[in-house]
Amino acid sequence: MAELGPGEPALLLAPRLAQFAAVARLEHVTRAAALLGVPQPTLSRAVARLEEELGVDLLARQGRTVRLTRAGRLLLASVERALAEVERGAEAARAEADPAAGRVAFGFLHTMGPDAVPALLRGFRAEHPQVRFQLVQDYGAAMLERLRAGELDLCLVSPLPDDPAFTGRPLDEQRLHLVVPADHRLAGRRRIRLAEVAEEPFVGLEQGYGLRVISDDFCAQAGFVPRLAFEGEEAETLRGLVAAGLGVALLPPALVPRPGVVELEVTAPRARRAIGLAWAAGRPLTPPVAAFRDFVLSRRGRLLEHD
Repeated sequence: MAELGPGEPALLLAPRLAQFAAVARLEHVTRAAALLGVPQPTLSRAVARLEEELGVDLLARQGRTVRLTRAGRLLLASVERALAEVERGAEAARAEADPAAGRVAFGFLHTMGPDAVPALLRGFRAEHPQVRFQLVQDYGAAMLERLRAGELDLCLVSPLPDDPAFTGRPLDEQRLHLVVPADHRLAGRRRIRLAEVAEEPFVGLEQGYGLRVISDDFCAQAGFVPRLAFEGEEAETLRGLVAAGLGVALLPPALVPRPGVVELEVTAPRARRAIGLAWAAGRPLTPPVAAFRDFVLSRRGRLLEHD
């Protein structure tokens, strides 16, 4: 990586390299000036200044034409590679922001992956079929850090961030059920107060997951601290642990019934989690990102229609 700062070659030479390349390609200062749209004396002075800063002759002047010296040929080879790389970078930057075919880096919770996110993408791509997506599944805190770092454009999170670095908009609420083994003493019930399982072992997500924070808060509202027997990273794994009789869990509804477990509605406290869309505050959004954000926000209240 080139050093940038007062007196560094990259900073001193960069403005003149494209001008030198034009003269070297055409071997004619006047034609190069016309190509670049600058006065011929200005271009001549720029190339002379470049030679002065390098301390070497780059061009051998022969009347109106010029010929590259050996040093000039060496420099031109590197300049051509650099200019080609700059052009590739510019094209990539333009492609990223292309309203019709740009890219959206979109993060979402694991529990949103099986159904909600595919439905969003299907609906959006119906009107924007060429927009490309980089999809990232992770837990809330990790996604927000990636959002802060610019690695993500948008993310579906729960709870919404309470941080001025982010802008968040609520989209929907999702029920949380108490999941118990099929042979549990409460498995025949349809509804339950959370306090009724205060003495039960729980299985839950690891610290740092938004659902873990929310679940712990609901237990606190019910008057107890859950006794965690196992911690995991994925809701369906937790359902498997419940089916094995290793504890109970507060989880979003399963999209497909899971053998070996029963899901009970929690009546007290009101066990629902808010799901919303977040993006970095003050950071400009490219046209495809802004279009997808607006589409997602238009689904407010309907994000979890399958729920």
